[in-house]
Amino acid sequence: MKWLWTVLVLLIVLLQVRLWVGEGSFAQVWQLHHQIAEQQVENNQLSERNARLLAEVDNLRQGKGAIEERARMNLGMIRRGETFFWVVNP
Repeated sequence: MKWLWTVLVLLIVLLQVRLWVGEGSFAQVWQLHHQIAEQQVENNQLSERNARLLAEVDNLRQGKGAIEERARMNLGMIRRGETFFWVVNP
């Protein structure tokens, strides 16, 4: 009878070890929840960036003013008859 209790206690201990350390354990589940939270934050940041880019694309498609502004800022576009002033900070 004593060996039966020993086997049962050993079996319970082995099941507990799997619960705390093995695959699907509390530690692994906690780590997966942490990774999911990090991924959701990154996804939210990327969604905001995509929304900004989509708004910029729509703005570029709708009017020439946005295209002209972009050309002035990034390419240094100057219209005929305009005077270009380059201000240098000391």
